[in-house]
Amino acid sequence: MVLIALLFATACNDLDLAPTNKFTEENYWTSTDKAETVLNTAYMDMTRSNYFFFNEALSDNAYMGRGDSDNVKTISSGQQDPATSRFGGEWNMHYAGIKTCNVFLQNVDRVPDIEESHLARLKAECRFIRAFHYFQLTSWFGDVPLFAEDISLEDSKTIGRTSHSEVVDFVLTELEESAAVLPTNNEYADTERGRITKGAAIALMARVHLYESDWQQVATTTEQLMNGNTNGTYELFSSYNGIFQPENEYNNEVILDHQYVPVYRTYSALFDLAPLSVGARVNTMAPTQELVDNYIMMNGKAIDEDGSGYDEADPYSNRDPRLSSTVVYNMFEWEKADGSTQTIYIEPGSAPDESAARDEYEPGGNSTSTGYYLRKYYDPTSQVNFQSGLNLILIRYADVLLMYAEAKNEMNEMSESVWNTTIRALRERAGFTDPGALTFNSSWSQDELREIIRNERRSELAMEGLRIFDILRWKTAEDVLNGYPHGAKFGEEGTDNGYIRLEQRVFDPNKHYLWPIPRAERDLNPNLGQNPGWGS
Repeated sequence: MVLIALLFATACNDLDLAPTNKFTEENYWTSTDKAETVLNTAYMDMTRSNYFFFNEALSDNAYMGRGDSDNVKTISSGQQDPATSRFGGEWNMHYAGIKTCNVFLQNVDRVPDIEESHLARLKAECRFIRAFHYFQLTSWFGDVPLFAEDISLEDSKTIGRTSHSEVVDFVLTELEESAAVLPTNNEYADTERGRITKGAAIALMARVHLYESDWQQVATTTEQLMNGNTNGTYELFSSYNGIFQPENEYNNEVILDHQYVPVYRTYSALFDLAPLSVGARVNTMAPTQELVDNYIMMNGKAIDEDGSGYDEADPYSNRDPRLSSTVVYNMFEWEKADGSTQTIYIEPGSAPDESAARDEYEPGGNSTSTGYYLRKYYDPTSQVNFQSGLNLILIRYADVLLMYAEAKNEMNEMSESVWNTTIRALRERAGFTDPGALTFNSSWSQDELREIIRNERRSELAMEGLRIFDILRWKTAEDVLNGYPHGAKFGEEGTDNGYIRLEQRVFDPNKHYLWPIPRAERDLNPNLGQNPGWGS
């Protein structure tokens, strides 16, 4: 009774005190370490590894043959509707990230004894992350709710959508103001590697302008990273394949990457993407023949171009070296962690023994559905089941060069100098030596250059999660995502010249350029409305 009386008296006298046995908004913001824990959570929640990889099957680069991870098969076959869970998953991920950022920005000023310059930097990092989320949201959904503070539950049930143009303006302002505060990649200590830099903010601004087809701004913004090192030091890494190896993490081509740590924070996507004979479980998604065909010959010609030297009976010889850094094809020499190699047999009946035959194409089996496997992002240091701590690169300098080349061509300002700085530099790094692949041709038309640059972008950035956004902004999705995708020439001879015919894809240009507002969100808040073609 005495204890109860004491507790009651304490409660009466201290009703305004925050609980001491748990964190609240009143007692949490007491140290820089605690604040940085919230910011680190925002970093962690920028994206998901499965979206990074499986978004390729939303494009014409890859095909999901088994299962329906993140509903990419449902979407690519045109069977999606506003209740499809991927739409809600994408929406929830980004708004959860925005909430974390808003909570951080509203409370971090309360942290005592934090150095002013450090506080400003942390805020700039957080504003970048919030801008990144809004950019992804408006890229998928168009008009979306925009708010820069943590709103109440009641407000969340009545808020309307902000126009795409206003969201883009907000994103660009946030990035510009963040860039003015953020350090360059040269100014961070090694212990701070992986944090957002001034260069990352500028590069993301360029990508936003790219998606808006604001070509002058694309050129002006990318030039800030190409001319001198005022905004950071960036260059092409010496080896294309080496960019994606763990020993070369944080090289000067990387502008922004999603952080992972061996053992503690990993992903295992390659467990269902690599050849089975090297330890994978089953093949879920595989590159398409259309992607493979995009890689040019070493003489710079497309495979269907006169004088290319392409041999359908020997299709992978004398091809763009980036092909073998990205895609595993029949008779591919897979380099293992110990430096030895293993031949991958994919053509039916080609394997010398039962173990090697696991990789052979077999309709309805566990092996590849297209006759190809994924090589890019294979981590030789990965643990059991391909558990990898290799960072996933979200923006790299090669993309900056490609954005610049595209912008200059769209403004009809492509020149030999621009070509040499961009396309030639990328091809030389890839391993091209033939003048036919490296030399600028002044007789090329703007349309011909547009095709060359777009194909170069596809080959350079294949399987890095960007292709779907390119074909959406180019408005070519209605062409390349309608009809049958294909696999290697292991199919029926009487069908599509023997190339594996995969399940038909459907893309309706009247509605599929934007995703629908998730049904569950509209059930909670009818003011959200709906995108064209998806019902009322």
